[in-house]
Amino acid sequence: MPVPEYDMNDIVEMKKQHPCRKSTTWKIIRMGADIRIKCQGCGASVLFPRTEFEKKLKKVIEHHESQ
Repeated sequence: MPVPEYDMNDIVEMKKQHPCRKSTTWKIIRMGADIRIKCQGCGASVLFPRTEFEKKLKKVIEHHESQ
């Protein structure tokens, strides 16, 4: 299964919901060998190795338009 394209500031949905249950969407706030995402409900952030992030990613909801 191909991994959807994602970039900084994109809004993504993960396969599992965050325990806060306020939101199912996350914002990508750091990219490199690791990817940090921020819960759009409670503001908590989580750091994943890129390979683990790609396994847990369900879909990209909104692409950020860079200017």
